[in-house]
Amino acid sequence: MTFRVDESASSLEAVDRFDGGVSWIAHPDERMQRASHALERNGEVWVIDPVDVDGLDELLAELGTVTGVVVLLDRHKRDAATIANRHGIEVYLPDWFEGVAEDVDAPIVRFGAKLADTGLEAHVVRNSRFWQEVGLSDPTDGTLVVPESVGASEYFLARGERLGVHPMLRAVPPRTQLEQFDPSRVLVGHGPSVLENADAALEDALSGSRRRTPWLYGGMVRRLLPV
Repeated sequence: MTFRVDESASSLEAVDRFDGGVSWIAHPDERMQRASHALERNGEVWVIDPVDVDGLDELLAELGTVTGVVVLLDRHKRDAATIANRHGIEVYLPDWFEGVAEDVDAPIVRFGAKLADTGLEAHVVRNSRFWQEVGLSDPTDGTLVVPESVGASEYFLARGERLGVHPMLRAVPPRTQLEQFDPSRVLVGHGPSVLENADAALEDALSGSRRRTPWLYGGMVRRLLPV
């Protein structure tokens, strides 16, 4: 079921729901469509790269007890500290992230190959001076969270794609990092989640990345031209 949150983020109208979690886009009309997620594992709710919105606490309470807030991309601090402090919990960061904890005004917990006792496995997607990114996968239900290297907002998508590689990575898509997965759903940091035929959407995004790059860049230029 798909609903929307108003652009001012003054009230949570509804979300995308799936077995074991929810996703929401607090500002659906913004270009990057920042997406946030909450995953429920054994009654505990883990909030991922969140953008805050009125009514969020009530939504999360429907899933269980909010246990931790997770940041998977160095640039996705977003409202992690605000939500963590409101619930009296910690912000979880990958143990190799640098230069992120200093900007998060909340208690920090580091995690390694697994996120606490959730069963979620952490995978390095990109590690450079300017881009630190971790993906989360659940081998039991096929959930895959990729915060930046692939996305589903217009900014990421070439013609015919449901999921697209980030424009800066199109020439060298993250095949090694992501081809190992056969996901049943892909949750992204920008745009709607891919909840059906996600394995095919991911394979298509990676295999067609270079070939569709000229069309993607051309579309960006066309959108910048005056009407």
